[in-house]
Amino acid sequence: MKYFIERRDFLKLGVTGTLGMMVTAGDLLWRVEQAQAASPPSSESLSADVALQKLLEGNRRFVERQPQYPDQYSTRLQELASAQHPFATILSCADSRVPPEIIFDQGLGDIFDVRVAGNISTPETLGSIEYAVALLGTPLLMVMGHERCGAVTAAVHNESVPGDISSFIKAIKPALARVKKKPGDAVENAVVANVRYQIERLMRSKVLSAQIKSGKLKVVGGRYDLDTGSVTIIA
Repeated sequence: MKYFIERRDFLKLGVTGTLGMMVTAGDLLWRVEQAQAASPPSSESLSADVALQKLLEGNRRFVERQPQYPDQYSTRLQELASAQHPFATILSCADSRVPPEIIFDQGLGDIFDVRVAGNISTPETLGSIEYAVALLGTPLLMVMGHERCGAVTAAVHNESVPGDISSFIKAIKPALARVKKKPGDAVENAVVANVRYQIERLMRSKVLSAQIKSGKLKVVGGRYDLDTGSVTIIA
């Protein structure tokens, strides 16, 4: 069983020290890499373009089944105990098949998740996003829809649903008018249109608009493919 050695412990060992236990060269290399990863840059040091690239590189690892599982170790918990510095905010659907940290191969404290069926803009989701952007300083905001979204499908087919589920459909319907006569798959067209529409709604926020004008925030739209696991930038 491998034991994680923090940076200060590794330095105490020196080149040939043992600290009471034998380790192989491979063990040492693995522990050094983990120690270096324990101090990732804060969101304040990342530009929006770098943050987006970091997400897309992680998604590529996920698609290729080569995840690195960054920031998922015990010392990361200690780093985040007093503060958080996520490098991206993502408004995505609450669908259980679309967990941002997994599909972007990220870890604790990396992504500020705001999840709701249909990835819609509501006062609550907007407030959460404003908090992440204005107070936590995330340079990137992504609104991400996904293939065969249930909420979007219900809106397209005008399905009768129980309880407050209808509130999601109501929030999505304005986007449908934009693609009503567009050829192709109606649900797929609506998924893309809904992402763009929800971005427009978010941009009505004075807080977000100010961050964009100051160059501190970039907003993009994404589409997640359930079949391949890939994320495509669509806005």
